[in-house]
Amino acid sequence: MSKYRSRTIPYGRHRALLSLMYGKSVKINHWLIPVSWLYGLGVEIRNKLFDWGILPAEEFDIPVISVGNLTVGGTGKTPHIEYLIELLGHKYHIAVLSRGYKRKSRGFILADDKSTAREIGDEPYQIKRKYPNITVAVDANRRRGIKQLKKQIPDIDVILLDDAFQHRYVTPLSSIVLTDYNRALHLDKLLPAGRLRESRHELSRANMVIVTKCPIDMKPIEYNIISRWLHLFPYQNLYFSTLSYGHLQAVFPDTAIGEISLKDISKKDGLMIVTGIANPAPMLQYISHFHDLREKLLYPDHHNFTSNGLNDITTRFSALKGEKKYIITTEKDAARLRSIPFDDAIKKALYFLPIHVRFMQHTGTSFDEKISDIIYKNRRSKQVKK
Repeated sequence: MSKYRSRTIPYGRHRALLSLMYGKSVKINHWLIPVSWLYGLGVEIRNKLFDWGILPAEEFDIPVISVGNLTVGGTGKTPHIEYLIELLGHKYHIAVLSRGYKRKSRGFILADDKSTAREIGDEPYQIKRKYPNITVAVDANRRRGIKQLKKQIPDIDVILLDDAFQHRYVTPLSSIVLTDYNRALHLDKLLPAGRLRESRHELSRANMVIVTKCPIDMKPIEYNIISRWLHLFPYQNLYFSTLSYGHLQAVFPDTAIGEISLKDISKKDGLMIVTGIANPAPMLQYISHFHDLREKLLYPDHHNFTSNGLNDITTRFSALKGEKKYIITTEKDAARLRSIPFDDAIKKALYFLPIHVRFMQHTGTSFDEKISDIIYKNRRSKQVKK
C-alpha cells in the first residue's frame, strides 16, 4: 500500500486541489460521450469474459513483466522499458516483446542489426539500436510471440511486454501501469470522448502503478492527493517518476558533431523543433528554459515522415534565421527520420534529445528492489519445482 495515502485532508478539498494541480490538460469531446458509452460496454463485456475464464489467458514458466497504460499514447512506456533493461540487463538475459505499432510487416519478427523502423516499429527499433545485445521481437499476438522467443532463444530469463495491459491473453508475473501526471485518470473519459482505453477501475489488475512525467518541484501534498484519487488496493504499489534530459545527440553522427549541450546553442542561433509524439509538452517546456521556441513542426503520434514531411522540414529549415541552425527532435522520431534522404546541411543540424526516467521521493530504490524480488522469487520457485 502506498505510503502517500492521505487520511487528513477532507474529500472536498482533495477534489478542489486536484482539479487545480493535476490534470489541467484533460480535454474531453463531450459530444462523443454517447459513443464512449457504447465503446465502454464492449470493453466491459470483453473484460468480464476474461474474468470469468470464458476467454483464455495463459501464464508462462518464465517471468513476464508487462508495462502498459489505461490511455492511448504519451505516458512514457519506452523510457520505462529502457529503465527496466538497465536495471535487469546486467543480471538476466532480457527480451523485449512489442506489437510493433504501425510497422509495415506482419507476424513474429526477431529484430537484428539490419532491422528498420518500418519493419519492426519505432519503439522496438529505438530499443534495439540503443541496446544491441538485448533480444527484441515484435508480434501483435503476444502468446505466439512468447512461445517463439522461448523456442528460438531458450536461454531467455525475463520477457518485458511493451504496451500489453489490454492484451489479456497473457497473464504476466507482474503488471506495471503508467499514468501521466498531466492527464488525471479520474477526469478522463473513455474513447472517443477522452483517451481511456478502458475504465479506470480496471487499474485494479495492476501490481504497480507509476505516475509519470511529474514536475521536478512536485509538492508533498500532491503525492497525497494523487494517491487518494487513484484509490489503490493494499496489494498495489504506487511510484512517481519524472523525466530527465541528456545532452543532444546527433541523428546522423557520421555527418554532425556527436554530442552538444542545449547551453551551447546561442540565442543568436536558429532553432527548430520537429516531433511526432503524443505529448511533446514536457520536452518543449524543458527546451524553452534555454531557447525561444519560434519554429515548431508538431505532427501526430507515430507520424510517418513522407516526401511531404521532407519538403516541410526543408522549407522551414531554409527560412530559419541564425548564425548556426539546429533541428531538435525526440529519440523516437529520430528512428524514422534516419530513413529520410536529407541533404548534408540538415543532417549536420539534426539532433535528438534523449530522456531518462528518474524516480522521485526515493521511490526508485523501492521499485528496483520490488522488481528484482519478484523475479528472484519466481525463478527460485520454478527451480524448487524442478
